[in-house]
Amino acid sequence: MNSKSELSERDIITKYILPAIEKSGWNEQTQIREEVTFTAGRIFVKGRQTKRGEKKRADIILYYKPNIPVAVIEAKDNTHSVGSGLQQALGYAETLDIPVAISSNGDGFIIQYRKNCGNLDSTQQAIITQELDLNDFPTQEDLWACYKRYNGLDDKSEQTALSQYFFGNDCYPPRYYQRIAVNRTVEAIARGQKRILLVMATGTGTL
Repeated sequence: MNSKSELSERDIITKYILPAIEKSGWNEQTQIREEVTFTAGRIFVKGRQTKRGEKKRADIILYYKPNIPVAVIEAKDNTHSVGSGLQQALGYAETLDIPVAISSNGDGFIIQYRKNCGNLDSTQQAIITQELDLNDFPTQEDLWACYKRYNGLDDKSEQTALSQYFFGNDCYPPRYYQRIAVNRTVEAIARGQKRILLVMATGTGTL
């Protein structure tokens, strides 16, 4: 049997990271998405030739509800440290407007809470970075609480923010920037904001 250090990144995800997430109560079918490609790669033009740059792809994205991502996870094989993927996860989290970035090598998790959206420690200071064992992965409610703090939602406004907008099997799901725009608009309404300016692209229709 191979030692953990000999396993590939894919094996680390399958044998250690996913079981830890599922053990914490996350639903494999509806809340965990793997290998999520969210950009096709920048197009570079040189004369009459074009070339695409590298695609951006997150190893795992966790969703509290459809179209509400709460954490992005970057995995590395066990020859790397547990936090080796954190900067990459943070970059993806910034692009995708996700509050929590997580790195793992199969030994545990390093969690970065953006905009100080983590829980409070014993001195009542917001936790920014946290290292957890495999058996202590955050629950759905833990990360939803982070999402609410990140977006300024309270118990009263969260039900509006959880409204599910429709897309069917016969049409494309929203691109990440469309999802961000819709969520930010709904969350502004949920917070009671009276005026919202939406700059619509040509051909998207009117409100």
